[in-house]
Amino acid sequence: MSTAALPWLGPDDPFPPPALAWGDDTPAPGLLAAGGVLDARHLRDAYAQGIFPWFSEGQPVLWWSTAPRMVLHVAEFKLHRSLRRTLQHFRTAADCEIRIDSDFSAVIHACSATARAGQSGTWIVPAMVQAYEELHAHGYAHSVETWKAGQLVGGLYCIGIGRAVFGESMFAHATDASKIALAALVGLCRHEGVELIDCQQNTRHLASLGAREITREAFLQHIAQAQKSPPVPWKFDPVYWNALLSSPVPAV
Repeated sequence: MSTAALPWLGPDDPFPPPALAWGDDTPAPGLLAAGGVLDARHLRDAYAQGIFPWFSEGQPVLWWSTAPRMVLHVAEFKLHRSLRRTLQHFRTAADCEIRIDSDFSAVIHACSATARAGQSGTWIVPAMVQAYEELHAHGYAHSVETWKAGQLVGGLYCIGIGRAVFGESMFAHATDASKIALAALVGLCRHEGVELIDCQQNTRHLASLGAREITREAFLQHIAQAQKSPPVPWKFDPVYWNALLSSPVPAV
């Protein structure tokens, strides 16, 4: 498929079916469309169809639906020994806590200051920050935050539609702070019956934590069903650590 075949979206155009995304024999596998509007309404519509935006400063809005899709089945989360020890200390320390949605803006701005691996700059451009902050105001974007001694030291943000959860980006200003936030999200998802967290693209780091690829078709079937369930109560209870820390230590 040539780049000339890429659909250009007008403000009110629907997204093309994800199956029409570019394949492995193209310059950008998973690229589905360009243009359109980057705001809360269009973001929610995109995620509901397994589509997400990803572009750099100076580029038009680019919409993607990758195949295969990298996901983390929460039952398969690998809690390695070092992170297990970190969590055991974290949950008993008086000055450490997990907060959810207490400072979404600070989290996404911190993520935007962290370059994606292999890139010289961030993909979370100002227009992206504004759109996700709007989505947060509408109750669909959430931050899971690692706090220590009253300071935000790490976290992540994600999208939640019903029981469909889509991970976006993480940051850490202290050792393992982003992994702690991810573990907290896994604990919350396990408690609330969320089966998997979307990770979008394959990375070595995500694979080390138990994420793996599934087909686009399987992913779309999952989120179609998960969205029909009631929304996740976006609150974290420290008791969620118990089930996580009682899981078997993964083999090296």
